[in-house]
Amino acid sequence: MVMNVLNSHRCGQILSRNALKLLSRGCTTKVNDPAKEPMAQSSEEAIVVEKENNITLIGINRPKVRNAIDSMTGIKLSAAIADFENDPKADVGVLHGIGGSFCSGYDLSELSQNPQQTQSIVHNPEGVMGPTRRMIRKPLVCAITGYCVAGGLELALMCDLRVMEENSVLGFYNRRFGVPLVDGGTVRLPALIGLSRALDLILTGRTVTAKEALEIGLVNRVVAVGAGLGQAYNLAMSIAKYPQLCIRHDRDAAYYGTFSAQSLEEALEREASSTTSELLQEAKEGADKFRQGIGRGGSFSGVKERKLADWEKAEMTHESKL
Repeated sequence: MVMNVLNSHRCGQILSRNALKLLSRGCTTKVNDPAKEPMAQSSEEAIVVEKENNITLIGINRPKVRNAIDSMTGIKLSAAIADFENDPKADVGVLHGIGGSFCSGYDLSELSQNPQQTQSIVHNPEGVMGPTRRMIRKPLVCAITGYCVAGGLELALMCDLRVMEENSVLGFYNRRFGVPLVDGGTVRLPALIGLSRALDLILTGRTVTAKEALEIGLVNRVVAVGAGLGQAYNLAMSIAKYPQLCIRHDRDAAYYGTFSAQSLEEALEREASSTTSELLQEAKEGADKFRQGIGRGGSFSGVKERKLADWEKAEMTHESKL
């Protein structure tokens, strides 16, 4: 049940009361005054996970360093995303930054202070910034606010879709310091925007504005300042409302055809052979709904049955007895 309405200038969308509470931290790109900030967050709070219905929000919470990720935070982010993947009640995730920026990349202070650990950090099988060296098993939307640069941009590329606030900036700023891309940037970016454009960004390390990012296909939505997380949440909801076996099959087939298949024929074979009996049963249920008139004329209402909270069920039962 819709409980509250966000201010149109801030997030501009209808969300539940719980969603408003958990989105309030991310719906701003104002940089906090360090003198007024509380003590630094403990390592246990570097990653904040919150859930609203079948959406999981995963927040990077190191605002004093613009959410730069050190090795411990990268491990915690990998664990949080793995938990999301393994949660049967979670269908879509939203990755975001708390405190004004999405992520400014790898925390270079750790690299300068502990150079002897560099090799072990770089060769972490999951990745330095998080689980960037594998495919995430469920759809993940990135809410880009403030700075999304260096390894932070690689994190954004790890996600399926990207929602960017109009004053945010992208770029491989690590180029200035001779820090290489080791979290999938050189692999995913050419697949998204083409090799020529990718090389332009990789080799020059220049800033990319929201307007250019949208034009070249680097991001999927550009929204008003302060609306990034709210709009990313709504985009996640627009995916989560559909039958999920079909969503995951088609998503997996698209990734396989893009990154793994050696030929068109192999990609097409994988698309067909991965159609399971469970998926066909889900499709049959959808066909039955269509025969009943649901979804005709391009309507999306009623496609997926909405799960009611216990209090809503109790209220409906009470009203039916009146």
